[in-house]
Amino acid sequence: MTSLAEESLLLKKTVILAIFSAAAVVLGIVESLIPLGTFMVPGAKLGLANIMILTCLYFLNGKDTLMLVVLKTLLTAMILGTFSMLLFSLFGALLSFAVMYGLMKISRKRLSLIGISVAGGIAHNIGQLGAAAIVIDSLNIFYYLPVLMIAGVATGIVVGIAVRYLTNALGHMKMFAAFVPED
Repeated sequence: MTSLAEESLLLKKTVILAIFSAAAVVLGIVESLIPLGTFMVPGAKLGLANIMILTCLYFLNGKDTLMLVVLKTLLTAMILGTFSMLLFSLFGALLSFAVMYGLMKISRKRLSLIGISVAGGIAHNIGQLGAAAIVIDSLNIFYYLPVLMIAGVATGIVVGIAVRYLTNALGHMKMFAAFVPED
């Protein structure tokens, strides 16, 4: 039997996940409206939805964040894309999640959120290139990796700065008080 306090905490966590999921999908849709490929790196995106992924990883656990990653990827692909978009997004999102989760576990106090975000951005691009290599049955696509790594660093910095501000602001809210990590 669970106590009222445990049930309240579970309800708060569920509400937080729902809010983060909705925000991640909206950010993904907004990002799709920004024509970055025309003046930046073709295929590169800002990764705005990753703001919510890393914020979730900061406040909640890996299992909850993985659920957010899958929900965000499936919902965004259903709203905006095709099966190939789902494949590329899923490969990138899962590898990015794995890298950021691992870094948060082993280096939370030594690495900044910006550093973890940069690693996640690079991993996302590597995951998407891996999906592309499978689809086209060629590793030649990895020649594009240096360009995407630069894009991953740039977008990772932007996302990391946003996450730093967001986690600081949310950490002061009563709803998030029980989820603020101990330093």
